[in-house]
Amino acid sequence: MSSHRFAAPMWSLFRIVIGLLFLCHGLASVFGVLGGNRGSGQAIEPGTWPNWYAGVIQLVCGALVLAGLATRPAAILASGSMAYAYFVVHQPEGVLPIQNGGVTPALYAWTFLAIAVLGAGPWSVDALIARRRDTTTVTVPEGRLAGSHR
Repeated sequence: MSSHRFAAPMWSLFRIVIGLLFLCHGLASVFGVLGGNRGSGQAIEPGTWPNWYAGVIQLVCGALVLAGLATRPAAILASGSMAYAYFVVHQPEGVLPIQNGGVTPALYAWTFLAIAVLGAGPWSVDALIARRRDTTTVTVPEGRLAGSHR
């Protein structure tokens, strides 16, 4: 990350917004809220391949990335699912994303890959857990080790 003082908080805000947007796609697909799947007002029939599973991935990974919990694995799964969507659904329709309607999945795939590589940032559950681990490390003063008596 850059040494600019706003770089780390900005990265956290970026991750939060991306997670929220992805979560909204999942909510629309799985539960039919926020306009439903592709504006239909309907949820995808549970178990429908691949759309319902993509919706579940969007829902779960979006929530995890939003919270910054298990961020790297969630972002890898989200990136892979969007790469799959791009190459299987959109790329056969044309070479470039602007031609084949695949701009959104391409942007999500690259964005989640960046999040997976760079991590969650300071405003995340992952960072909170790491800080707690660091502060709960017990240091034993010299001379107080087990078996030492003075």
